Amino acid sequence: MSIVDAVMWSVHVGFAVLWTGSVLFVALALVPPATRGDVGSDALAAVIGRLRWITRIAALAFLATGGHMAGTLYTVESLTGTGRGHLVLTMLGLWFLITGLVEVASGKLLDGLETGKLREPARDAKPFFYGAAALSVGLVLTAGLLANPFGA
Repeated sequence: MSIVDAVMWSVHVGFAVLWTGSVLFVALALVPPATRGDVGSDALAAVIGRLRWITRIAALAFLATGGHMAGTLYTVESLTGTGRGHLVLTMLGLWFLITGLVEVASGKLLDGLETGKLREPARDAKPFFYGAAALSVGLVLTAGLLANPFGA
């Protein structure tokens, strides 16, 4: 493994941990109290704004690092014809889905907060955040299978 490969892998995993952890934190620790009105609107808006930025910056990092890794480790045939390739494609699909869910959920929540509401927008965003959280767990499990040195 070259130094560039090691850096790409480390940046990729670092952003994955930050992003999936942030999605899970928001979905499991912030959304439930927000639906009860137990969280301040300004604090919630700040955290959701930060999650959006993490999501967008992570997308750029994943594009660069994942693109590098896919380009150096796989061919079209190995991506579409092997178990490891299928795991990579599964991770790609999960990444797109989670990103979309986070964007929709955060948009619903922030739009509602701008109108002075808290509980209703939190309830509207909740299924999207929960879906993103569930898919994040799937993403981590898929990454674990891909990291398995005994193959997939």
